[in-house]
This record gives sequence, structure tokens and C-alpha cells, in this order.
Amino acid sequence: MTLPERDGDGYLTDMGEWTEEIAREMARVDEFELTDEKWNQIIKAREYYEEFGSVPPIRKFAKYIEQDQTVVFKLWMTGPMKPITKYGGLPKPTGCV
Repeated sequence: MTLPERDGDGYLTDMGEWTEEIAREMARVDEFELTDEKWNQIIKAREYYEEFGSVPPIRKFAKYIEQDQTVVFKLWMTGPMKPITKYGGLPKPTGCV
């Protein structure tokens, strides 16, 4: 599979090209494991973006998915919003540029 164009941070340059298949291939190429739990959070972030038109800060996102943000951080082992938005085909979060 040929991936659509990505910027220097690995984000899709055109959000409209995102599909589940592309997201999973991006993660495979990046050698990043997407567990079912991570995938569910990616889908929730996409729902949030569709509803509110912006990428949520981690505090709001954790509340949105009804989880403690320390649990979300432990799952991703990093600032969670960057990989969530990257593999979710969403814009870069403003706090993670």
C-alpha cells in the first residue's frame, strides 16, 4: 500500500485521505503498535473533532472518554494527543507542535 503524503512529523497533509486502513499502515511503517484500546481512543478523538471542530487538549479528551488522564498517558507511554491525532488523521494538537 502506498501511503498518502505526510508532513515532516508524519501527519497526513490532507485529512480527507484518512481511512482506517491508511491509519494502520502509517502505524506499521512507524513501527507503532495500535492496540484495540488505542484504536478506540483514536476513533473517540475523531468523534470529538467532528462534534467540536477542534482537537481537544488531553484534559478535555480524558473527560470526554471518561478516563483518568494518567491512565491515558500510561497507555500511550508519551503525550497521548500527538499519536492519537496523527493516526486519527486529525490536525496536530496545538500543545504538541
